[in-house]
Amino acid sequence: MTSKDPKWIERDFAHVWHPYTRFSTLDEHRLPVIVRGEGTRLITDDGRSYLDAISSWWCAALGHGHPRIVEAIRKQAGELQHSILGNLTHPRAIEVAEQLAAMMPSSDRHVLFASDGASAVEQAVKIAVQYRHATGQPERCRFACFEDAYHGDTLGAMSLGYLEAFHRPFADMVFPALRLPFPHCLRQRNPAPCEGACFAAAERILSHHAGELTALVLEPLVQGAAGMRMYGHCFLEEAATWCRKHDVLLVVDEIATGFGRTGSWFAFEQAGVDPDIVCVGKALTGGALPASATICRDAIYRRFSDLDEDCTLQHGHTFCGNPLAMAAASAALEVYRELDAPALARKKGAWIREKLAPLADRDDVHDVRCLGMIGVVELGPSDMPAAAARAHRVRLNLMDRGILLRPLGNVIYVMPPLIIEEAELAVLLDHVTEAIATTA
Repeated sequence: MTSKDPKWIERDFAHVWHPYTRFSTLDEHRLPVIVRGEGTRLITDDGRSYLDAISSWWCAALGHGHPRIVEAIRKQAGELQHSILGNLTHPRAIEVAEQLAAMMPSSDRHVLFASDGASAVEQAVKIAVQYRHATGQPERCRFACFEDAYHGDTLGAMSLGYLEAFHRPFADMVFPALRLPFPHCLRQRNPAPCEGACFAAAERILSHHAGELTALVLEPLVQGAAGMRMYGHCFLEEAATWCRKHDVLLVVDEIATGFGRTGSWFAFEQAGVDPDIVCVGKALTGGALPASATICRDAIYRRFSDLDEDCTLQHGHTFCGNPLAMAAASAALEVYRELDAPALARKKGAWIREKLAPLADRDDVHDVRCLGMIGVVELGPSDMPAAAARAHRVRLNLMDRGILLRPLGNVIYVMPPLIIEEAELAVLLDHVTEAIATTA
C-alpha cells in the first residue's frame, strides 16, 4: 500500500514488536512508515525519501527493487512457490548450491540452506558437534570465538556471542565458549599489520584447550555488531594454520561480509585461507527475501552418512531452500558477477576512505577505519555513554537530511548498496561529516 494512512503509527504501537528497539525511542519521534523501495532509497507513506545508508541491515547490497531479482521472483512465483528439500529437490536450490560451491576455494562443498544468518550459524554449531560424534571424538564439543562476538540470536549462535548486559536472562541456557581477545593490530592511524604477533594471546588460550575444541568461529576481518571493529588478515592466517595443526574446524561467519562487500567475494579470501564451514546470508538474495546457507567441505558432509551407522543430521527448516528465495539468490549472484562486486567495492571503498579520512584528525573522533564499502567513524575518545548519546544525535540529524543510519553504540558507519552512484555517495559522506561536526 502506498497511500498515506494517519493511523499506521497508532496501529503499529498497538501490535508491532520492533527488534533491538527500546520502548523509550518509540515515543521520541514518528517512526517512518516505509511503503516503497527504489534503488538506494526507501520512501515513506507521506512521500519522504531516505537514502538507505546501511543497506537495510547490510543485506540490500543491490538496492531495493532490482529488476532482475524482481523478475526472477515473479517468474518463479508462477511456477513453484514452495517445496521442501527433505527427500525432494528443485532446480533453483540446485543452481544456488552449485554457484555457492563454485565461489569457495575448492568446489568440494555441500550446502545446507536456512532462512537467516543466525540459523546458518546454528546449523554450523550442530554440524561441528555431531561431526565429532561421527568421528569418535564426542569429548571435543567446545567452541572458541572472539570476545564481543555476534553471530545471531538463536541459542547456539547466542552462546558464541554471549554478552552479559544483553543475555543475562539466558545464562543458564547457553553453552560456555572460549573467549579470545580481539586483535587490535589494525587501526587506520597505524595500518601496518603486526605479522602474526596479534595471534599470540589467542594461541595461548586455544592451545590450552585444543583437545576439547571442535571449532573456532570467527567473523573474518570485520566484527560487525561489536562496532565494525577491523583486524588484519595476519590473525586469520595464523588462526587457520593453528586450526589445521590441531584438527579444529575453522568456521567463518560471512553473513555481513560476503558477496563483494569487503573488496573480495568473501573477506576470508584476503587472508588466503580455506575454511571448513562458511556461513552466508543477508546479501545472498540481494536482501529481497530471507535466505542463508551453511557451506561445508565434503569431508565433513560425508561423515553424516548412514551406511555404517546412522549419522544423519536430523536438522532442517520448513523454508530451507524455498524456491522463491532461491530464485532471488540465483539472480542476485548473477548480478554480482556481472557487476564484479569486489572490484566495485574496492573502487567505491576508496572514495569512502578518502572522504572520511579527515575526521581522524578531530579530537572527538577515536578512530576512522574502512574496508571495502564499509566506512566507520568511532566517536570518543573517553566518555563512552556520552559518545553513544552523541552518535544517536548524529542519527537524528541525518534523518532530517534524508539519510537512514543506525549507529552501534558510539560507532557511526556507512554500508550503502554496492550500486550507489559516485555523486550520491559523495553527498552521503558530506552529510555524515557535517552531522558529526555539528553535533560536537
